[in-house]
Amino acid sequence: MPTLVTTNSNELKQEVWQLLRSYQRDKSADIRNQLVKLNFGLVRREAHYWINQCQESYEDLLQVGCLGLIRAIERFEISKGHAFSSFAIPYIRGEIQHYLRDKGVTVRIPRRWLAIQQQAIGVSRSLREKYNRQPTDAEVAAALDISTEEWQEIKLAWANRAPLSLDVPVQDGEEGAASLGELVPDSNYRSFQLAQEDQIRLQQALLQLEQRTREVLEFVFLHDLTQKEVAERMGISVVTVSRRVKKGLDSLKTLMGVE
Repeated sequence: MPTLVTTNSNELKQEVWQLLRSYQRDKSADIRNQLVKLNFGLVRREAHYWINQCQESYEDLLQVGCLGLIRAIERFEISKGHAFSSFAIPYIRGEIQHYLRDKGVTVRIPRRWLAIQQQAIGVSRSLREKYNRQPTDAEVAAALDISTEEWQEIKLAWANRAPLSLDVPVQDGEEGAASLGELVPDSNYRSFQLAQEDQIRLQQALLQLEQRTREVLEFVFLHDLTQKEVAERMGISVVTVSRRVKKGLDSLKTLMGVE
């Protein structure tokens, strides 16, 4: 039975791959619909997760997730060599999160996550004192004995547990209280609620970089290693690390449309 399952899985991947090739040559709606049908399990998986975190219907989440899947199909490039499922999941998840944020849905946080979030307050303080800097997600997750992915999901759920009102008081000085709305400098202001969306866009852009360049950026900016430490770990020169950092940042700016 395991052999049969593996064979079917490989055949499915081959079929998806062939359809993606065909779709890049001919933007046919029929081919795109076939790809949506074959990859619908990715949408179901994300919808099942989020249905326990919000008050939206399962059908609505499926529809929104399919929009993310279609975006992934449109933007996938075979030449990059990425697995389509790994590429598509951030698009599906991002579309659902964007939908929930815009709907102003209050997210129900599991009791276990609430306990971990409370524990993380003390853990983060201890790590800041130990390293004399803000700890990374990986360091906090390790101290909590959970995966980095779960810690990031907990932070996201906590940040979006309720809509943020522009009337909320954020300053109480000699001249009285000021609301968040009064402190917004201009129309280009982006609230903290968009941070996760930016993170998803960054993850999608990172996936499109050449592997060694992506690894250098992750070591430097996500794991807080010095360029010398990165060079020693990867077996390359510090000059090469510096060049890859500059090249990677320039590529990310282009991919994310940052001027």
